[in-house]
Amino acid sequence: MGAGKTTVGRLLADELGVGFLDSDHAVEEHAGKAVQDIFVDDGEAAFRALEREAVAAALAGHDGVLALGGGAVLDAGTRALLADHRVVFLRVGLSDAVKRVGLGAGRPLLLGNVRSRVKQLLDERTPVYEGLATISVDTDDRSPQDVVAEVAERLREAR
Repeated sequence: MGAGKTTVGRLLADELGVGFLDSDHAVEEHAGKAVQDIFVDDGEAAFRALEREAVAAALAGHDGVLALGGGAVLDAGTRALLADHRVVFLRVGLSDAVKRVGLGAGRPLLLGNVRSRVKQLLDERTPVYEGLATISVDTDDRSPQDVVAEVAERLREAR
């Protein structure tokens, strides 16, 4: 959350000359409502199931950059789907994450004390991200263009 997945993903897709897809947007299109409404109306488990389906469909039919929601890889099924793919972890520190998400408006997992909640999410999720990632890139104090340049270079090296 706040790492720049959508921004960097779009720019990276342009750099590589491929399409871009955001799993949250795919879920919203399929469900006909916003992610935050799915969380409120149907619960996180229902959202994660929709998210897993969206990731599976994207991996099967989308040939480009796929940006995942920050909690997508907490689902074992989604992790299994990603196992044979290149996965980029955009690492963000607490201070930069809090600055980027602001007050967390529209982010259902940030209800309450934003800084405390972001820290908790980073602490819980970072080991999962690091375990799944084939490439990890720090984003703190860097422009999206600089992050894209490093990701693109590292993807080319990994071929």
